[in-house]
Amino acid sequence: MEIRTILKAFGGKRILVIGDVMLDHYIWGQVERISPEAPVPVIEVKNEEFRLGGAANVALNLVALGAIPLLIGITGSDRSSEQIRDLLQYNGIGTEGLLPDPQRPTTLKTRIGAASQQIVRLDHESTIDLPDELRDRIIGHLVEVIPDCDGIILEDYNKGLITPRIIASVLKTADEHNKKVAVDPKYKNFFAYTGVYIFKPNLLELQKNLAIQIENEDQFRDAAWNLKQRIKAEHMIITRGNRGLSIFSDNDDYHSIPAFAKEVWDVSGAGDTMISVLALASACGCDIRTAAILANHAAGVVCSKHGTASATAAEIEASYHDQQQDQIR
Repeated sequence: MEIRTILKAFGGKRILVIGDVMLDHYIWGQVERISPEAPVPVIEVKNEEFRLGGAANVALNLVALGAIPLLIGITGSDRSSEQIRDLLQYNGIGTEGLLPDPQRPTTLKTRIGAASQQIVRLDHESTIDLPDELRDRIIGHLVEVIPDCDGIILEDYNKGLITPRIIASVLKTADEHNKKVAVDPKYKNFFAYTGVYIFKPNLLELQKNLAIQIENEDQFRDAAWNLKQRIKAEHMIITRGNRGLSIFSDNDDYHSIPAFAKEVWDVSGAGDTMISVLALASACGCDIRTAAILANHAAGVVCSKHGTASATAAEIEASYHDQQQDQIR
């Protein structure tokens, strides 16, 4: 299938996104002096903005590609929650799946930097698991939504929303309705995603959860096949930073794809972009290697932008054709 045809097929696909919703706060300025109060730089603020992060950024990436995200998540009952809802509505993303929990703050990540260099990050968050009442409401909503979606993304940042019971409910209902599930895991719940269609850890998560230190390619492949056997995912995609990604599929099928970013400004949000494209391409019937190539190009596009960002179909297509031309040269 031609790349442009695949990207056009993204339009109108309904993708359920369940995960940890965040607000990304950026403060940028310039440093002219050191504070007389302590040996720290004084930043003269020039720019401040708020962006959708976490699962909300996944939803935003889906919108940028013409898809329809069905977002389910938790916020607090605070100003950051209101800002997330405003940003979602501004971008045409429904907020009916967002439930407020007055007992927790909305996850807020404030990044402060100067001269394109992040100096410090401040996190406001709670990682306590959901109370039973909210968990049951989410499960009820999931059971209603899953039959009508074209694919499912679980975006787990370990902020308390995704619990083993919610995972089990999603996987059971998805299996009953023959829906493909793509997972972006963290450390907690890592081995709870048995039998999903796509499981996408990064190299650090692979090492930490298997309690090993990988020093060469042979060790990497052995560890990856070991993990795939435990997770029983149909496809496992391991992201490896500037080394690209590796795909481990059934029947001992293995592929490695290099990174496509020409200029890296900021890697934050690249994983959100990648899981969005992987799920969309899979929902359109793409083979896993083509889906991963498109996702890798999309991640390369957002890495060339400041802060959490999205990639459009036109940008992905341009990156793909640029890489093809580079190969010819």
